[in-house]
Amino acid sequence: MSVKHSLLALLGEKPRHGYELRNEFRRRTGNSWPLNIGQVYTTLERLERDGLVLRGDEDADGRVVYSLTPAGREQVDEWFASPVALDNPPRNELAIKIALAVTLPDVDVTRLIQTQRRASIENLQKYTRARREADPDDLAWQLVIESLIHAADAEVRWLDHCESAALRAARRHRSTSPTAQGDPQ
Repeated sequence: MSVKHSLLALLGEKPRHGYELRNEFRRRTGNSWPLNIGQVYTTLERLERDGLVLRGDEDADGRVVYSLTPAGREQVDEWFASPVALDNPPRNELAIKIALAVTLPDVDVTRLIQTQRRASIENLQKYTRARREADPDDLAWQLVIESLIHAADAEVRWLDHCESAALRAARRHRSTSPTAQGDPQ
């Protein structure tokens, strides 16, 4: 997730202070991704250093308001015009966990996958309920929740694939092992 570009986009709408940026980000994404206020201010400092935002004066409540520079506007425009690069996908802990599990002899891969599938189905059900309860006029949240639903559904299907592949590999291993061919050990 690009916190930098998200903050720039929100500042492109109007000048804001850090807490307002965090609250707007959370509201527009349905609180789907945590955004620490410290991360907001650290990012604003870097954006200021890079000439993408201007730090304004403190308001009556002592909050510093930031505004977008022309260079910041350019960055936002480029971000929206460019596809999200998937050539360097983020680490997927589940994929790593399963990849390691299938290579270790003492891990019950089927049990691991079934446990995860239950959790993934619970998430899918939770997201589906959230979609039913969502404000139909809140397009931003509707799109975010649909993304979560599709991702959870894809994860369940991928887990089904993993289980089938692991079972096929186990059968191949048993049929080629010396004891399966009648050779004494």
